[in-house]
Amino acid sequence: MHRTIIIDDEAHQRLTIEKMVRNYCPTLKVVAKAESVQSGLKAIIKHKPDLVLLDIELADGTGFDILDQLHPINFKVIFITAFDQYAIKAFRFSALDYLLKPVDPDELCRAATKAVETIQHDFNLQINNLRRFIKTDDKNHQKIIIKTYDNIHLVPVRDILFCESDNNYTRIHLLDHRQIMVSATLKEYEDILSESGFFRIHKSYLINMKRIIRFERAEGGSVVLEGDIKIPVASRKREELLEILDQLTNF
Repeated sequence: MHRTIIIDDEAHQRLTIEKMVRNYCPTLKVVAKAESVQSGLKAIIKHKPDLVLLDIELADGTGFDILDQLHPINFKVIFITAFDQYAIKAFRFSALDYLLKPVDPDELCRAATKAVETIQHDFNLQINNLRRFIKTDDKNHQKIIIKTYDNIHLVPVRDILFCESDNNYTRIHLLDHRQIMVSATLKEYEDILSESGFFRIHKSYLINMKRIIRFERAEGGSVVLEGDIKIPVASRKREELLEILDQLTNF
């Protein structure tokens, strides 16, 4: 049984999640509940959990305030949040699981199973990346966690040249010519990277706009990226791409 703590400032949410754990997640055992940063810290120190179900917004601070006071982190975390685009983007950049309120019991159990099976060292890398993402406003210094079957990669977003669809996988091409194959669709990476200067120019390609050298109008249009890599532009994306380029570089 994995010792579990629930930290949420709403009493009914704590009770609801506790019932879900008891009824749907037989490998978890709730050993404590807490409603604030301070009570959450005390519960974690006292009970030494395997897993913490952590609400982001608490009455006296945030869930991140709890993590900032614990070194090292010797447990896994599943974040629980109301719909917050910035927080969700941070979780996706760090490949961390999160649950949206109202919590779905099946999603809770899936996330819990995945979390407890994650190697602690890998999880701590993800948490540290989440902290960096939240603390920096400079998108040029953001890093993204890319998880593969046998590795976890911490990649600066600026070093991604383009992403290429390969059925239900995505091949990530880096500036140093390395390629990382990930079990995720290109749409998932489009959602993560679209606000960081990436644009889907084709059903098979998501490119880093900062790495464009030129746009070629011949043969329906294509972009040339650093390294002299030519990628076709879908006809339905051409006008939108040219508008973006005009805004960025006065093409």
